[in-house]
Formats: sequence, C-alpha cells, structure tokens
Amino acid sequence: MKKALTVSLAICSMLLAGCGSSDSGQDGQAKPAVARSGRSYFWDKDLRPTVAVPARRAARMDEMTETVDAQAAAQEQVSSGLYIEAAPAPQTPTKAEAELVTATVEELKPVATQRPSTASAPSERFMVSNDLVAVDEGGAHALSMVYPRPDYGIIQVDKTMPQEVRLNKPFAYVIKVTNLTNMMLTDVAITETLSKEFEFKGSEPAARSENNKLIWEIDSLGPRANKSIRISGVASGSSPLEHCTAITHTIRDCAMVKVVEPTLEVGRIAPSQAVLCEPIPIDYIVTNTGTGAAQNVQIVDTLPVGLQTADGKGKVVLDAGTLLAGESRRFSVKLRATKTGAYASKAVATSASGLMAESESTLTSVRQPILSITKSGPQRQFLGRAVTYEITVLNKGDGPARDTVVEDLIPPGVTSVEATAGAQSAGSKLVWELGTLEPNAAKTVRVSYTPTREGDLMATATATAHCTETVTDSARTSVAGIPASRLQVIDLEDPIEVSSTTTYLITVVNEGSAADTNIRIICTLDDKVQYVSSAGATAGSIMGKTVSFAPLRSLEPKAKATWRVVVRGVRAGDLRFKVSMHTDHLALPIEHTEATHIYQQ
Repeated sequence: MKKALTVSLAICSMLLAGCGSSDSGQDGQAKPAVARSGRSYFWDKDLRPTVAVPARRAARMDEMTETVDAQAAAQEQVSSGLYIEAAPAPQTPTKAEAELVTATVEELKPVATQRPSTASAPSERFMVSNDLVAVDEGGAHALSMVYPRPDYGIIQVDKTMPQEVRLNKPFAYVIKVTNLTNMMLTDVAITETLSKEFEFKGSEPAARSENNKLIWEIDSLGPRANKSIRISGVASGSSPLEHCTAITHTIRDCAMVKVVEPTLEVGRIAPSQAVLCEPIPIDYIVTNTGTGAAQNVQIVDTLPVGLQTADGKGKVVLDAGTLLAGESRRFSVKLRATKTGAYASKAVATSASGLMAESESTLTSVRQPILSITKSGPQRQFLGRAVTYEITVLNKGDGPARDTVVEDLIPPGVTSVEATAGAQSAGSKLVWELGTLEPNAAKTVRVSYTPTREGDLMATATATAHCTETVTDSARTSVAGIPASRLQVIDLEDPIEVSSTTTYLITVVNEGSAADTNIRIICTLDDKVQYVSSAGATAGSIMGKTVSFAPLRSLEPKAKATWRVVVRGVRAGDLRFKVSMHTDHLALPIEHTEATHIYQQ
C-alpha cells in the first residue's frame, strides 16, 4: 500500500509540472504551441487540435516511475533484510524522427491507432489516448484528422503548414481531404477558420468567405478519392497563427427510380389531289418521341362525309400496340371518295395511359375529268366527193384526263381515207392518242373519206380517258349523186352540095354520179335546110322548123343516149343547126350549135 501511494504521488507531481509549463488555449481548450522539433500534435474527438505530452517529458516520467518502483522494491528488500542496488538506466542517445502517423480504414472497419516506433529511441514514447490521432513533425506541420473518430474513419483531412513564416511575407499551405470508404460521399463541406492576424490572399479552388471562415463545398467525393485545397496569405501580426479545419459530409444510400415520360407524335400523309375513280393512298406514322414505353397505342381517323374506307366505313382505326422510346410504326390505307370535293381530315393517336396526339389536318381535293366529243361535217355531199370531218375532244371536268384516246369508225362505202398526223389505223378504226387533257383543254383532229354510193353517211367517233366515261358523237351526211349530162352535136357530112343531105348526131353523156331524168332534146332547123327524118333514143316530131324528141326518162351515170336528124340543103350558104337539152337537174337548158356549109355547083 505504501508502495502504491508513493508511485501515485510521483506521477501526479510530474503531470502537474508538465501542465504548468504548457500554454493555455482559448475557451479552456488545448492550443498547439509554436512549431518546434520533437513535439507531436493531436486532434481530439471533437475535431479540435490539442498538445501532446513532450516525448522527453514522457521519458522522464517513465524513468521516474522506474526509479520509484526500484526504491519501493529496495525498501521492501531492506525491510526483509535484503538490499539490491538498482542498475542505472542505459543512456542511449535519441534521434528525432519526422514521421506522419495517419489512421486509415478499409471498408468502414475500425482501425487501430499507430504509434511511433521506439526501436531507435526506447526512452521516448508517445502518450496517445484512444480518441486522438498522433502526428509527428518533420520540417513542416503535417497535421492529420480522421473523421468521425480514429478507429472508425470515413474522411481523412491532412493539413501541411510551414513551421514558421516571416512577418508580412506571403506563404501557402495545403489541406487534403480523402474519402477513406468505398462509397460516394456527397455534400462535403470544409470550413477553415482563419486567424485574425492572417491576411487571406486566395485559394485554389476558390472558397466562399464568411467573416473569418473559408468554406469549400464539394458536391461529391468518389470512393478513395481525394481533393486538395491550397490557401495563400500573409501573416500580418507577430502572434502565432491558429487555423482550424472542420468538415461535414453526407453519406447517401440512393435508390434510383427511372422517370419516364412517353410522348406520342402522329402524322397523316395524303395526296393533295386525287381522281374520283382511283383509291386515295393515306399513310399514318405514329412515333413515341418521349422516354419509356407507350402501351396500347391506337390511331383513329374520322373521315368526312363522302370519303370512306375500301369496305365502306367512315372511320379508320389502327392498333399500333406498344411503342418503345423512339419507336415508330407506319400504316398505309386506301380510301375512296364517293363524290368530288375537298376532304380535310386529321389523325388522333391515343394510348392506354391517356396520351394523346393529333396530326396536322391534310386536305385532299378529289376531282373528276369529264370528256365531251364533237364530230362535225357537211350535211350533204355529192357522191364521189371527199367528206371531211373535225373531231374535237374537250375536258370539261376539274381533273386531268390522262391517257385520252380518240377513235373514229370508218363507215362502209368510202374510200381514200385521210387523217391528221398521229392517227393510227386499227382495222376499221382510226386511233389518236392525245395524252393528258387538263381541265378545260381541248384537242381537234380531222379525217376525210370519199363516199362510193349515195345515201346517208354515218360517221361516228368516240373518246375515252382514265377515270372518265366513254363519250360518242356522230355526224350524218347525206350523199347524193349529181348528174352531169354533157351535150354533143356533130354533122356527119360537111360541106354538102345543094339538094344533098347531111345527118346531125346528137349525143348526151351523163358524166355525173347520179342519173339524169327527163332529158328532152329540141332541135331548131336553119332556113337553108329541109327536114328529112329523125330517130334516136326517143321518137321525134317536126313542127315547122323545130324537131322535138320525146323526153328520155332517165340516163344513168356514165351512160349516153343518141339522136339523129337528117336534113337536105336547099340553098347554098353557111347554116347553123341548134340543139337545146333540158333535164330535171338543170335549171337552164344546155345549148349547142353545129355549123354546116352548103355549096352550089
């Protein structure tokens, strides 16, 4: 008991002596002394720097403890009648070693505090409590703090400062922050409290300044990553500079939830013009322009009146199913119009989740070409003369008439067929391919042929085009033959002697294309001749100096009729034998005079 009391008293006296020689900090807290070789610094559990017991003083305490122990043992030996002299402690020279002792962690496991090696200096040992991390000096301050505590480290802060600086001379120091974990640290805030006699010049990276504090905010610090901060300034006073570092952070356990927003976009593609008889091609394109899938997508196009699907429905309904992000689907539909007009419509796309999109309205003008044809020609024509017809095709509709074709049927009983350029013969037809006729456009072709018989000539032409009805027109021409009777009179004997006879031959030839009717021949005799006789196609009679023949009822084309009149000369001289021909076809008679010379021996 006496021995224990003696040892306790010796230890307390040494501790009191050490405490009396140390500097007191502000607010009752320990304050680091001016840098000096052989001194160690610590950070307590509240992240405040404190001064450790000097190494030599700790050694003396160990020696005193050993001395006290030896004295106690000696007393016990004396009391027991024994005396043993304590061997003096070996005097081994010590050497100051600058060693940075840093607490580290592996995957958030507690870490044991490291102590300086005592192999080279067994007489010097650090007095380190369980909540402090020791840092040794070597040329410059190398202070280290493990947060939140040394045995359970998350963040390590290493601060390197010069041991001493010149007054009003710039200097810099570095703060290094290290993530000791395998997790991402977020919202890391580093606060550096500056001394009042420190004139701050700048930092890299730049800091946010509040009063005498510098604040750096790091959004995230990756696993095992570090961040260094360099601070520069000037000591503006002679008092020691005390710069304190504080750090906060957040460890987040984040669950990622993917946020999607599918968006529909639909388009309707339709021709601006269409023809009534043709199907109208419509394309629908629906696209998911957002993120995430759009379920049960449907396209609906409500058609205007007059426009319907191929099966007669007034609505187009298309199921597009599920559309992934960025996916598109295209649908093609054939519509048909029941009448001409302008049809505007738009498509609506919806999904099971309530998404909706509308396309722009598209306008389709449905038109229809309408052809008309006109064939014109003479109403009457003489047989054997060419008949010419004009055929005009007009598109009186509002749509283009594509592949317009005109056909003319060649009637029977004609010959010498002629037509304008472009006509092609196809059996008993003439064909013109006119191409496309725009609305209100017209084209004209011509054809001619010569009838070979009398009667009505019926000439028919037709016109067709794509998506039009066939149109037909006919021209009727009455073909009539024309009689062309020619009168010829000659004397068979010329000259004649008085009392001799001569015969006058009267010939009528129908050179026309129709029969001539009621041909009447009338002859007038000169005073120098005397009627003898007459004969011919019809019977003749004499009345005075006029010889008349009975009418010839008909004289066919290319046929001829002849009559003869015999006269006798009664006195010499030049005489004139005059013949007149009357027919139903002639409004005025045809007259012919034949001269004969009568001479006297």
